[in-house]
Amino acid sequence: MSTRPRLAVWKLASCDGCQLSLLDCEDELLAVAGAVELAFFPEASRTMAPGPYDLTLVEGSVTTPHDVELIHKIREETELLITIGACATAGGIQALRNWGDVAEFTSIVYANPSYISTLETSTPIADHVKVDFELRGCPISKHQLLEVVSGLLAGRDPRVSTASVCTECKRRGIACVMVARGVPCLGPVTQCGCYALCPAYDRGCFGCFGPADTTNVDALAARWKDLGVRSADIVRALRSFNGYSKEFREASERHG
Repeated sequence: MSTRPRLAVWKLASCDGCQLSLLDCEDELLAVAGAVELAFFPEASRTMAPGPYDLTLVEGSVTTPHDVELIHKIREETELLITIGACATAGGIQALRNWGDVAEFTSIVYANPSYISTLETSTPIADHVKVDFELRGCPISKHQLLEVVSGLLAGRDPRVSTASVCTECKRRGIACVMVARGVPCLGPVTQCGCYALCPAYDRGCFGCFGPADTTNVDALAARWKDLGVRSADIVRALRSFNGYSKEFREASERHG
């Protein structure tokens, strides 16, 4: 009988992108696979063993009554629960419904909306159960994922920075796109993890990793207005992948 820690990977409402980031680890994933028993990961294996699990990764937001039941079941069956990606940690792009009328949406999109079983809101997993670690990103960084998994399996705290994307621009020697080119950028209020991907191509950050540890979204919004950005466009920028995270949500409602 295996004595290796049992790892499970589950999916709620999401696009599977964060699970694919795990599969994209390739050689590193083989090392992880050798250190754990892959008990449940339908995206990668036919093995779908029941719990309990030592470590569970969950992608996706809670959007249906079934999701609510499932995440409570998962929580009961795992020792450590890690939520991965913007959907799981902030409600995802589907949280745009939270500012609208779900009944109206379903009546427009579906011929028989009575068949649709959904909640009024799309919410992060931490709103429903205790979460041991949240890993941000849309999608997540495979390097951060490996750090979190290896750290928790080794019994230490994962080393994942909560500083802003601006710190990554500085490390890479990338000129600030707002200062140098007047391009609106969410980098000053967004957590790092992407290695400043968009600024490296002279584009502003889109906020894929959610709010940084310390944010002043209103100050950034004032700077955007100086650049000629309309309030409606500021709200649209904040209501993206991580739009329902507390800091972005509250700022977008103030400016909306």
